[in-house]
Amino acid sequence: MQNLVNQSAFLPTSRKEMESLGWDNVDIILFSGDAYVDHPSFGIAVIGRVLEAEGYRVAVVPQPNWLDDLRDFKKLGRPRLFFGVGSGNMDSMVNHYTAHKRLRSNDAYTPEGRSGARPDRAVTVYSQILKKLYPDVPVVVGGIEASLRRLSHYDFWDDKWKPSVLSESGADYLVYGMGERAIKELAYKMRNRVGEKELKRTRQIAYMEHLSASLPQNVTILNSYEACQGDIQSIIENTLLIEKESLKSDSLGLVEPVADSFVVVNPPFPVMTSNELDAIYVLPFTRLPHPRYKDKDIPAYKMIKHSITLHRGCFGGCNFCALSAHQGKQIVSRSEGSILREVQNLNKLSNFKGVISDMGGPSANMYGMGGKDALLCSKCTRLSCLFPAICTNLNHDHTRITALYQAIEKVEGIRHAFIGSGIRYDLFLNQDGFYGRDGKEYFEQVMRRHTSGHFKVAPEHTEEHVLHYMGKPSYKLFERFKDFFDHLNSIEQLKLKIVPYFISSHPGCTDQDMDALSKKLQKNKMTVEQIQDFTPTPLTRSSVMFYTKKELKTQKEIFVAHSKSFKMRQKSFFFKKK
Repeated sequence: MQNLVNQSAFLPTSRKEMESLGWDNVDIILFSGDAYVDHPSFGIAVIGRVLEAEGYRVAVVPQPNWLDDLRDFKKLGRPRLFFGVGSGNMDSMVNHYTAHKRLRSNDAYTPEGRSGARPDRAVTVYSQILKKLYPDVPVVVGGIEASLRRLSHYDFWDDKWKPSVLSESGADYLVYGMGERAIKELAYKMRNRVGEKELKRTRQIAYMEHLSASLPQNVTILNSYEACQGDIQSIIENTLLIEKESLKSDSLGLVEPVADSFVVVNPPFPVMTSNELDAIYVLPFTRLPHPRYKDKDIPAYKMIKHSITLHRGCFGGCNFCALSAHQGKQIVSRSEGSILREVQNLNKLSNFKGVISDMGGPSANMYGMGGKDALLCSKCTRLSCLFPAICTNLNHDHTRITALYQAIEKVEGIRHAFIGSGIRYDLFLNQDGFYGRDGKEYFEQVMRRHTSGHFKVAPEHTEEHVLHYMGKPSYKLFERFKDFFDHLNSIEQLKLKIVPYFISSHPGCTDQDMDALSKKLQKNKMTVEQIQDFTPTPLTRSSVMFYTKKELKTQKEIFVAHSKSFKMRQKSFFFKKK
């Protein structure tokens, strides 16, 4: 049963709820491909609460029906400032289709896991409808689906190079990355009725500009969308330029010609401070699904309802990872006080039984980490701080995160505090052993106190050259980790199990490589539970390798399991018998 929380504690989702608040109109209406769950792990809830805290009247339309008479798009009327549009916490195409392009039978972000509650390419579909119904109202798109498609990109599902989502959707502005500051600034400028020229100066947004317009100064001009359609070299040049600018602390804006227009991507905001991140987590989230769902289960909510996010960002630099491309390389950690207050507040929920399901982030043990010399970091354009070797300027001491775990456990009412996110063992371990006492203590504490049966790690593959294409450390390091794991597991009779994550069909991976992987797993008596056939997602280096069949920096040709039959055959090696 859900907690009994007054409906007025949520952002309104209907005309009736608006009227109960005494509102006859709203400033901003947010459309989302997810069910409305008022929890800080759901992007639409965060954006809604951030805007509400700035004094705006905000309403949410979750999972609108795009196939009927469009009443869901009309029911709240015209917002005073703008429509906000997002596909939800997942890219709608990844949400809908397997790596073999088969339609999935469920959707974790929909009540009862029902499929079909959002369209393919939800950002584009919702935006086109809103621009048709209300052509004079600005549409601002954001979230991971829009963010990764802000420039031209390879689309796996159509198997072609596609233009920016701005070009196809008709949206006026696109907020990329973690967009709280950009959306606040856009809303502020619209409320104060500044001119279009000033709106377009907002950091961390993208927009379309006609070829005849003057461009911002100090920008990097990319090869045009049309040039990329017919030329692999243009694609690789763009990819490396975009990557370089995304890693710089003083990055320039990007401009990409398309047809008779430009896509202009403004530089991002500086990295968020801990205080700014803390300010988001004190907002009045109910941590519950909206009462409109009554007692229906929302699978994604069940997984995260009692989880705690410690930080944002990832400096692992995995070539296939879309999340780090969206959240950025720099780690932004919440303060210990902010985290402990959120833990204490969990006790106020009637459905909380003292068990925290996850204390994590994109990589669980990057909390509090970063460069020893910030000036060196500001000049660095390395994609990864860990590959091919750990950066000498990286502070990867685990003392702070170990102490935080201990403090969380001491909060009254907490019986168990587990880690459900993946852990980077290359942060505390190399071939010679643990980097220091702090790493050894962290590893042992996690095994003894914070592992709920399964210890999640991601070696990804066993073959060295495939791991090189992925940007991941040697499999020998995983074997070293497993030795330490098995030893502690045995002497303390912990009865834990490693759950390793592996990927098939990554660019550069052949059938012979998968056969070698299968034999090594059998030799180590390991069964695989977490596997994924590689799915190319926009704005990742691996997706460009998949499309061009080239390693990007050397431009060496590589094998790519491009067809469905190749991909299915590679995945079958996970289940191959001796």
